[in-house]
Amino acid sequence: MDIVQIATHLIDEDTEQPRYQFDEEALQELMNSIDELGLLSPIKVRETAGGRYKIIYGNRRYKACKTLGRPAIPCIVSTVTNELDIYLEQIAENLTREGFSPIEEAEAFHKLLNDPKFSSSTKFLSSKLGKQESYIKNKCELLKFSNAVKKLIVSGTEIRKDKLTEDQLLPLKDLPMEHRDPLALIMARDEMPVSDVKKIAKLFKDSEITASTKDKLLYKSGPGLLETWYTIQHNKAEKAKQPAEVKPKPGSKPEASKPDTDKPDAVTTATDITATGKPESPVQMDIAITPPEPAKVPEVNSPFIAQQLQQLLAALPPHSALLPEALQSFQELSTEERQALLSGIDSLLVSLQSHLTEWNKIKSLTQTQ
Repeated sequence: MDIVQIATHLIDEDTEQPRYQFDEEALQELMNSIDELGLLSPIKVRETAGGRYKIIYGNRRYKACKTLGRPAIPCIVSTVTNELDIYLEQIAENLTREGFSPIEEAEAFHKLLNDPKFSSSTKFLSSKLGKQESYIKNKCELLKFSNAVKKLIVSGTEIRKDKLTEDQLLPLKDLPMEHRDPLALIMARDEMPVSDVKKIAKLFKDSEITASTKDKLLYKSGPGLLETWYTIQHNKAEKAKQPAEVKPKPGSKPEASKPDTDKPDAVTTATDITATGKPESPVQMDIAITPPEPAKVPEVNSPFIAQQLQQLLAALPPHSALLPEALQSFQELSTEERQALLSGIDSLLVSLQSHLTEWNKIKSLTQTQ
C-alpha cells in the first residue's frame, strides 16, 4: 500500500461522508500533536476529475493539517469507485475512531437502508460491518427523537446531567411523540438511570391511565414520575388482594344496601415532591387508589383554608402497616433501585414535615384565638 504526498489544495472533503461532528477541543489536541510529531497516520483519498482528490476517511486529520498550513498531506490513494463500497469503508473506519456519535452512526445506517442508490438490507449491513442486526436497528430508533433530544445523545453508558445515552433513550422509543420527547428531556435533566427510565416508560404505556393524565404527568420531575410508578404498582397489588364479591344464594334476601366506603375511587390526586421537599401542582390521575373515609370540614370564615384542608385529607391514603412481603421485596432491590426508593422516601418525609409544620401553625393560631 503506497503512501504519497499530495498537495493540500488539491484535496477536497467529502460532504456526504457519515461523520460531520468534530469536537473543537479534540481537534486542537490533534493539531498540537501534528505540529510536534507530524501526521503519523495517512488519510485515504480517491481520484476525481481535474486531477483532484476526494477524502474517503481522515477528514479530521485533513482539517488539522490545513489549519496548520501544511503544504502536503501523506495519503493512500484508493482505486475503489463503487459508491456503496466507499460509504461502507467510511463507516467501518469511523466505527473504530472515538467521537463517532450515535446519531451520526444512526444516520449512516438509515442512509444505507433507505437511499435508492444503496438500498441495502439490515442483514447485508450486519455481514459487512460485523455488527448484529439488533445493533443496527436500535441505532436507527434514535432517529425517532426530535433534534432537541438528538443534540444531547452521547456515546458510552455514563449517566451525565443534560446528556443522554442510547440505553436511556431506547425504553422510550415506542411512546407517542408528545410523551417520548418531553420524557427524554426530563431523563436528561434529572440524570435518571436506565432502570428508572424503564419503569417510567411502563407508566406511560399503562393503558389504564388516560392520555390526558399522562400529559399532566409530564409536569413532574424524574423522581416524581418514579414515585408515581411505585404508588401505582402498590395500589394494583393491594387491589389484587381484595376478596372477590360474594354473590347471594338463590332465594336469599339481599342485605340492606350500605354505603360502600371500601370501593376504590377511580380518580385520585397525586402530588409531586421535588428535591426541595416542596410539592408541585397536583395532578389528577385516573388510577384506582383507595382513599380514606372523607373527613367533614366545618364551615369556616376562610373557605381557602377549608378547601386546602379538604384537599389534603382526600389525597392522603389510609394508613396500613407494611406487610412482610413488602419488606422482603425491598431486600431484593438493586443498589440503583434502593437509592431511588430512599430518595423518594426522604422527599416524602420532608414534604410531610412541611405540611405538619404549616397545619400546626394554623392549629396554634386557632387555639389562641
